[in-house]
Amino acid sequence: MDHAAGPQSGELNWRLSSHPITLLCFLIFRISSLLVYLLGLLFTDNFVMIFIITIILLAADFYYLKNIAGRRLVGLRWWNEVDTSSGDSRWVFESADPETRQINATDKRFFWLSLYAQPLLWIALAIVALVKFEFIWLTLIVIALVLTITNTLAFSRCDKFSQASNFAGNAFYGGGIAKTLASNMVTRLFR
Repeated sequence: MDHAAGPQSGELNWRLSSHPITLLCFLIFRISSLLVYLLGLLFTDNFVMIFIITIILLAADFYYLKNIAGRRLVGLRWWNEVDTSSGDSRWVFESADPETRQINATDKRFFWLSLYAQPLLWIALAIVALVKFEFIWLTLIVIALVLTITNTLAFSRCDKFSQASNFAGNAFYGGGIAKTLASNMVTRLFR
């Protein structure tokens, strides 16, 4: 790849981001919980302090990703609603209108790469904790996995939902498939 012409859109260079502050905060939250955990394992025996700091960072990451970074970086947002009368839970997915909002390729790459990488890193740390017989650290890893996998699955579903909605919207409103089918049916009826 020739970098003489300058950085290209989609490269993993935070300077190409449409929202560099949002992206940097997002990456700091994503990385800091892992770093605190790893540095805590290596340099201290104070499980409670590492547990509390890591949980706070994981909660901040969960909130920031779900409510701010997802919406600003890739135009996706999700939440869960509970019907108070029946107790039924329902996932709600929201996506930005693709016609009014262009998603930056760099933001998109950073977002999806870090979204899928973090649960994998926590799984690797769980394996290390099992091999080293440090079962107390597994409680923290399980909490981290629940939070990171929840966001990963929710944003993956949200992305699939938005793609399906865009396809259906294009088919019905853009002329596409529905218009062709309807015109063929009308033509056959009146032959």
